[in-house]
Amino acid sequence: MEKYKPPFRKSKRSFRRPLPPIGLGDQIDYRNMSLITRFISEQGKILSRRVNRLNLKQQRLITLAIKQARILSLLPFLKNEKQFERAKPLSRTKKKWNRKRKRTTPQLNENSNQNLN
Repeated sequence: MEKYKPPFRKSKRSFRRPLPPIGLGDQIDYRNMSLITRFISEQGKILSRRVNRLNLKQQRLITLAIKQARILSLLPFLKNEKQFERAKPLSRTKKKWNRKRKRTTPQLNENSNQNLN
């Protein structure tokens, strides 16, 4: 016979929500850099509502404020620009281009030298 197992029950601890990231006195504006920078990732991307814990209206206002600050060059569009630098072309593609170029160059022979002079 199998032993009796009681059903799994969650603990009855109280659930506390963390404080909202935007207080009542905070004004969402493109000039409020201390507030705006909290909602931007390390790469300079706008964080989602789920991560920010904002309601829809607040997220829209934050997004508009961030975009306005970027346009006015108060915030950079990208923080890590090294990721988006152009990579050097591969040597393999360079060799292919040289091969095609060699094929298309005309061969000079004795007859063509006489025509040029």
